[in-house]
This record gives sequence, C-alpha cells and structure tokens, in this order.
Amino acid sequence: MTNNSSQHVPGLKQKKVFKIIVLGDSGVGKTCLTYRFCEGQFLDKSEATIGVDFRERTVRINNEEIKLQLWDTAGQERFRKSMVQHYYRNVHAVVIVYDITKPETFHSIASWMQEVESHGLMGAPRVLVGNKCDCGTPESRLATTYAQRLADKYGMPLFETSALLDSECNAVYSIFMTLAHKLYSKQPLRVISVEGEQGRVTLPRTKSRLPATNNDSCLCS
Repeated sequence: MTNNSSQHVPGLKQKKVFKIIVLGDSGVGKTCLTYRFCEGQFLDKSEATIGVDFRERTVRINNEEIKLQLWDTAGQERFRKSMVQHYYRNVHAVVIVYDITKPETFHSIASWMQEVESHGLMGAPRVLVGNKCDCGTPESRLATTYAQRLADKYGMPLFETSALLDSECNAVYSIFMTLAHKLYSKQPLRVISVEGEQGRVTLPRTKSRLPATNNDSCLCS
C-alpha cells in the first residue's frame, strides 16, 4: 500500500481520526466490547489482554467518514507500567468499564479516574459503562442508581449493557457513537436518559437519530 500521508491530493478531504482508550479492571469485558463494535460479532474465545489491544472502525457522521481507534489496555498493573505513557498519548476520549456483578471493579473507578486526571484528560469526553448485565441476578447486580450517582459526580454518561445479548446491540453501538458525535461536533456532551428493562441507558441529545448503515446492524451478541 502506498503511503500518501505526506502528499496533498486536491479535492481529497483527510479523514478525521479519534483515539479512544478503554479502561477498567481485568475481566470486565473491555476486549469483548471493542471487538463487538469493530468486528460486528461476539468474541467467543477471549484471553486476558497483555499490553495493548488495538482496533479501529470507520463510521459515518453527517455524510463524513470518521475513524475511531479503540485502544484496549491490560487491566493488570504488571502489564501496564511499561505501556502507560504510550497508551495515554494523543487521547481524544475515554471509556471506563466495570462489571456490574463485581463490586470491586466498580470501586476501582476512582483509581482509574485518578490515572485519567494524572495524564491531563479530565477535559476529554468520558463515558462510564457497566458491562455484563446478562450475568447474575437482579439482586446481585450493582444498582443503576448507585452507578448513576458516581457517573454524575464525574460528569459522565452511564451505559449499562452486555457484549453478549442481542437485545443490547444498540447500547454497545451508542457507547462509541456518543463519543464520536461529541468529538466530531466538539460540543459539550449532553445526554438524555431512557429507561429500559436493564436500567438506564444514556444517549446523545440530538435532533435526529444516530446514523446507521448496512454495516451497523447488531453489534453485540
């Protein structure tokens, strides 16, 4: 493939590229979420990420192609130390994931936010994702109201979803498209809440629906 990055082609508009990092403890489902969004299918055989897992997908906003680069990092501290500076370089947005059936992963959010702040990203768009709403029982899952209070504290939209359930396809898609719309428009991230069977789902406040293409069918299984 010929590299034309240094050449100017008249009439050719350069595609916008946004780097989004996905944070959270090991095992919360970061890799499955990014794989589902980028590859359009569930990752059946997922192993613990060592170092950084990188994926990308091109989406269309206002008839313009936007490339989203998703960086999924290992949750284990011993795998992160040598990668942290490179991982946080030139970041445009942040996704923080926890497992709604494991309170310890939710309690870790504060430390992840401290890491985000230490790298000067508190001004970047951020979303909080409670994953694995297909697991456990309603009594064993972290209450949505509890998670919403923390999301409000940090000024983040909250999504509760699953990378496994067909019924959660739109929520997985909306997580990354919420950020894509924010980055594209460079407007404050405002959200509205829609009550669903699995709890609250947050979507961008726009006048029109999120654009969909033939490739944007079910994005989570």
